[in-house]
Amino acid sequence: MADEELERAKRRAVALRYDASQDQAPRMVAKGRGHLADKIVALAQEHGIHVYHDPDLVALLAKLEVDTEVPADLYQAIAEVLAFVYRLNTRMGQ
Repeated sequence: MADEELERAKRRAVALRYDASQDQAPRMVAKGRGHLADKIVALAQEHGIHVYHDPDLVALLAKLEVDTEVPADLYQAIAEVLAFVYRLNTRMGQ
């Protein structure tokens, strides 16, 4: 396997959703490695969704099953991600 292919295979991505009217906590709605991770990131970018890079947090979240609420012990880390997105949205005037 070429170095670039090996690096791609190591990449991970997760997608979270939080709808205050439906969810008690953020919910993981997708996860993947390699090409699937690339697709998750590409879809987010296509839809104007900000991508936050944190390999340690992704590794923890990737242990969850899809359509699972984020456990309470990860709320602080998720709050930091949401604060990051909020700041970006504010800067962009959205």
